[in-house]
Amino acid sequence: MTILQERSSCERARRARDARFDGVFFTAVRTTGIYCRPICPASPPLEKNVEYHDSAISAAQAGFRPCLRCRPDSAPQSCAWRGSQTSFTRALSLISEGALQAGSVSDLAARLGISDRYLRELFELNLGTSPKKYAIYQQCLFAKQLLHESALPITQIAFASGFNSVRRFNEAMQEQLSLAPREIRKSDKAVTGDLKLKLYYRPPFAWTHCLAFLSSRAIEGLEWTSANSYSRTIQYGTTKGFFTVRNRPLQNHLELSVHLDKYANLNPIVQRVRAMFDVDAPVDRIDQQLGSALGDSFTYLPGLRIPGIWHGFEAGVRAILGQQVSVKQAKNMVTLLVEALGEKLQLDGQPGRRLFPEAALVRNHSLDFLRMPQARKNALRSLAEHYQTADDPDQTDAWLGLKGIGPWTVNYVKIRSGKDPDVWLAGDSGINNALRQLDSPPDLEKTKPWRSYLTFQLWNQLN
Repeated sequence: MTILQERSSCERARRARDARFDGVFFTAVRTTGIYCRPICPASPPLEKNVEYHDSAISAAQAGFRPCLRCRPDSAPQSCAWRGSQTSFTRALSLISEGALQAGSVSDLAARLGISDRYLRELFELNLGTSPKKYAIYQQCLFAKQLLHESALPITQIAFASGFNSVRRFNEAMQEQLSLAPREIRKSDKAVTGDLKLKLYYRPPFAWTHCLAFLSSRAIEGLEWTSANSYSRTIQYGTTKGFFTVRNRPLQNHLELSVHLDKYANLNPIVQRVRAMFDVDAPVDRIDQQLGSALGDSFTYLPGLRIPGIWHGFEAGVRAILGQQVSVKQAKNMVTLLVEALGEKLQLDGQPGRRLFPEAALVRNHSLDFLRMPQARKNALRSLAEHYQTADDPDQTDAWLGLKGIGPWTVNYVKIRSGKDPDVWLAGDSGINNALRQLDSPPDLEKTKPWRSYLTFQLWNQLN
């Protein structure tokens, strides 16, 4: 039974403004025509005037517009479907990266290996709308967030949100949100300085452990950390720059600061950061299920997320260089690769920074500066060639056809870059060591569909 089937649970959650349910459902108020997050600071409406929706777009399709106080555009995304529908999950991910801005629904279905009709059925079943309408609505919600939180001009926001013209942007905002951009902008005080956005999450968030994991693997020149922040250089298409993420636990959000040379790709960049820090993980469901399966003798860490890697190619390179060596040795080799082939990036106040090497540079280099078997160097070049020639290089199962890349490497990338929640790293030495410390091994069937999170719980047990 879902929470929407238990109306009394929704009522209790919204009256308590319980952040654990932020993004799990939305409250639509018939008397005002507005929908809100359960944590909305406004006076709670009478229950008889309320209806509940499991997604923002469901509320919008029912004729409600988003609240300007609690801003449903900022809520963690609903995850009721995560872990059970691979094609749908991947479709949402590709749409967030602009697949329907540059291509058609048919093109997206072809990338997923399913029919156009089946893709439309998936969206109708899960969200009650079409893929294209979902994509446009997400663009409008992102634009709304920028209007609230940034000082970018409205014209620039239109293109940063993926619209091809300001006119189409204005039309879509009015159609989808029943709000004009200038109405949203004037509702907030002027924002100045760096572009900072709030990435809300449902608590708890084991931020200290997430940051420690990333810090121990941070590559000099590419990444840098502090006591409460993680930063790295990035490239998305022709856009280059860096971002910094800090935790704001009292407000249940990560603060994202973005510094880019252009903002045309801002939306997919922000969505990739969301995925990288796993802010939309349904941690209450994960913790309840895994905690029960592991038992009282296990030192379970609530709110443990899966720290991601920026790009699939980078994840693959890191995984290959991490085969059968320690974390420190792998880190040293990745550092050598970045120093030798990474493009230098001129950043204000950040000297000596580099981008991760592009596939073409890795493919055409001898890699003689890496002290490792030739077979492993060949595997790196094969992966680089695959990224240059394959129609969809991020379909990691196809990597198994590349010599030197086996199931462990592919599964590691699925967890950290593909964000697959249900990957079991069979044969991993760290997992085997952690399992030997347990009184009895967990029933893996009872940990589905969250075995990727089980992997990180077991690794954390070693630490």
